[in-house]
Amino acid sequence: MYYMGHLIRNTASVLESLDWVVLSIYFLALIAVAIWVVLQKNKNTEDYFLAGRNVGWFVIGASIFASNIGSEHVVGLAGTGFESGTPMAHYELHAWIVLLLGWLFLPFYIRSGAFTMPEFLEKRFDARSRWFLSLFSLVAYVLTKVSVTIYAGGIVVSELLGIPFWYGAIGIVIFTGIYTVIGGMKAVIYTETLQTIILILGSIIITYLGLQEVGGWVQLRETVTAVSPDHFNMWRPMNDPKFPWTGLLIGGTIVGIWYWCTDQYIVQRTLAANNIKIGRRGAIFGAYLKLLPILIFLIPGIIAFALSIQNPEVFSVEKADRAFPMLVKTLLPVGLKGLVAGGLMAALMSSLASVFNSCSTIFTIDIYKKLNPNKSEKSLLNTGKIATGFIVVLGIIWIPIMEKIGGGVMYQYLQNVQSYIAPPVTAVFLLGILWKRINAKAAITTLLAGLGLLIFRLGSEIYYQPEIEAGKVVEGISYAFATINFAHMAIFMFIFSVILCISVSLASNPPDYSRIIGLSFGTLTEDQKTEHKNSYDVIDLILSIILVLLVIGVLSYFT
Repeated sequence: MYYMGHLIRNTASVLESLDWVVLSIYFLALIAVAIWVVLQKNKNTEDYFLAGRNVGWFVIGASIFASNIGSEHVVGLAGTGFESGTPMAHYELHAWIVLLLGWLFLPFYIRSGAFTMPEFLEKRFDARSRWFLSLFSLVAYVLTKVSVTIYAGGIVVSELLGIPFWYGAIGIVIFTGIYTVIGGMKAVIYTETLQTIILILGSIIITYLGLQEVGGWVQLRETVTAVSPDHFNMWRPMNDPKFPWTGLLIGGTIVGIWYWCTDQYIVQRTLAANNIKIGRRGAIFGAYLKLLPILIFLIPGIIAFALSIQNPEVFSVEKADRAFPMLVKTLLPVGLKGLVAGGLMAALMSSLASVFNSCSTIFTIDIYKKLNPNKSEKSLLNTGKIATGFIVVLGIIWIPIMEKIGGGVMYQYLQNVQSYIAPPVTAVFLLGILWKRINAKAAITTLLAGLGLLIFRLGSEIYYQPEIEAGKVVEGISYAFATINFAHMAIFMFIFSVILCISVSLASNPPDYSRIIGLSFGTLTEDQKTEHKNSYDVIDLILSIILVLLVIGVLSYFT
């Protein structure tokens, strides 16, 4: 994050008149979409938070993709491709996990009628799990997603437009916040559809022009492997300090299930469908889009690496994260630079709008409505809008603290934190759906134990940071605990969470099965089983199988 200003400066300095015209047209189109949505008027909370549960599969899939991709994702993934090659592609191949959302999790979510993931936990377990996840999610969102996205956005916008950082940060927040507050989920989901198209189009053009410049795919591989033989190898040894294949494949899957299948930030898009079939098709489309970052972000980073070898005078890259802006500056003609600048802005605003709306939904439905069950729909709508504004303010307040901490270090810890947050939540959701015997006591015990491990791991990691950076080895369990690879840590925490959850369930009374009908395998009625069979067509199965084969093909190719 620290480098973001330098990254975009390379792009900003070469924007010309036609680029500004293209960028202006993009913003006008975005405003037009937002105004159209606002004129639709939100009648109730279902309209405001879930777009009336009447969104098509194409829009759902595009929104899933846009929510996932932030501007730091675009630049950072290209930087990883430049410096390390393809190992991080494991995370982009989580497309198959998006299929899990559509086929395994979503039917239970929609059947429950829940607005939020914490609400589903209450329906499946009890209020304690709901309170834990809602409060935990809000704090995590404000301290991580909201503040990081605003911080990155401030730098991106200020450097693109040549204005002070604070003007950029507050400007982008106000612009995004206005249409999110007024239009709710509809505004978020439809503007994200436009932003997805702009982002993909601009990035595909860069990849195409880059491959042409480097001499084609075969020449790209020959140039890169001559200097870095492992650059196209996704499968690094188990003891690799940064990218062990076990951690990326297994630990990454655990984090992926949490992110794609249980996080309000993503799942809320599929809940906007009016039935399981549409929601699942949106997830399938989103899964196909999720394969694109390898082609349009990671591969350009590798192209930049090859070009810096072939012609270092023209294609010099001082730092890995400057790979994407360097390609924008050197390869794109006038006009297209404006389109890609719009793509960076789109990535930023879509992520920001998504997290605003998700926070607002969790606060209004899981906290305010829970404490005030008799409030009218109008009161809940107003609360949702106020909550969004409040979260925006909190995110802005946190920015100076982030600046003092240092963007690069903060971003590194945020990436690690996901590996510590995910395991207990993944275990509780997964086991709760797969096995009806899992009870409320086991759920809250697992979540609280996971929080304890998260605090212990982060605390020990921060405490021993000087020794870790200096390469010193310290005796003791806490040091050993602090230095386990973060992806391997996710595996150990998940195994612990599963054992704990099952053990507590078997040692205590079973749940009241009549209360959780349709919320777990083993409690489905015959009608629900029939309804599930009728919720998909052969084309859904074929497209899902093709996607899994594509993932396997990519994993096999990059060895």
